[in-house]
Amino acid sequence: MEDPNKHLKEFEVVCSSMTPINVDGNILKMKAFPFSLMDKAKDWLYELAPGTITSWESMKKAFLEKFFPTSRVVLLRKKISGIQQGPGESFPGYYERFNTLVASCPQH
Repeated sequence: MEDPNKHLKEFEVVCSSMTPINVDGNILKMKAFPFSLMDKAKDWLYELAPGTITSWESMKKAFLEKFFPTSRVVLLRKKISGIQQGPGESFPGYYERFNTLVASCPQH
């Protein structure tokens, strides 16, 4: 139920804060990622065919394809493109709402 992009961002921040010197951070992420997942996301990961995921980048791509489908990207892009300042809404409030939408759709 969590935002998949936000999950990945927070996961990468946590991993980067605990990566020992001279250790490949991508290997750490690959090993730790299963522990960050729950329920359907963990089931999805364990149901992947062996050899499907070969790098951290391929893991992120597969995860987003499953839990952040193209239809959701299209919907968010429409919201971003059509955003309008509401009546009585301050500019800082509007700008914050805009930035929240943009952050929820890194592909934009």
